[in-house]
Amino acid sequence: MTQVPADAREWISFEDERREQTWVFDVTFLESNWTCIFGAGCQGVLTGPAEELVQGCCSYGAHFVDEKDQRRVEKAAKRLTEDQWQFKSKGKNGTTRVKKNGEIVTRLVQDACIFLNRPGFARGPGCALHVLAMDTNESYIPLKPEVCWQLPLRRDEEADERGHVTTTIRQWDRSHWGEGGDDFHWWCTESPDAFVGNQRVVDGMRDELVAMIGQKVYDRLYAYLEFRRSQPQVTRLAHPAIRKKN
Repeated sequence: MTQVPADAREWISFEDERREQTWVFDVTFLESNWTCIFGAGCQGVLTGPAEELVQGCCSYGAHFVDEKDQRRVEKAAKRLTEDQWQFKSKGKNGTTRVKKNGEIVTRLVQDACIFLNRPGFARGPGCALHVLAMDTNESYIPLKPEVCWQLPLRRDEEADERGHVTTTIRQWDRSHWGEGGDDFHWWCTESPDAFVGNQRVVDGMRDELVAMIGQKVYDRLYAYLEFRRSQPQVTRLAHPAIRKKN
């Protein structure tokens, strides 16, 4: 009997109602119960298990999408207090830098992102920008680097010779980090340890998805997934990480 490929997953696509654009979604991930386990079993992205460091995916800093993304975060950094940000004094010299290859990234302090509060800090370990959002009861999406609030979602766009754009929303894989991802001891979207949430990704990351694709497209996506969920005869393909565990 032929076996299902270990990395098989389901996708859906539909056309945009307002422009020449096709939307493609990784249904297998969006319907999965992946959840961020930062500080609750996350082993980090170093070359060996490092749960005790509580660095999550912040060990190498954040890569900015563009200068607009950079300026937005630098503006948010000026609002942080010493109570919220362990390395505020270090931030006086700037929070970002430009690498030799032109990439804009956050500065590193003590071998991790300058915005990452470490174990022992009064407010606990985690992103200082996230602390700001909680303290002011606002969304962290306008405060954090794009890659940080989107993870582990990823948006890819490709235009054909006619200018028609295909936008794909998928999970962020180890390979998306480039060659550096090969050195990760652990990555959350390939580990069953992170698939322990009590809701689907499409529900739990609603705000992130709306910010990435817009409310109207999200509503169409959600309507389809709800219809799909209402059909008892539909056989859903479990996420590869879960199938691997079983």
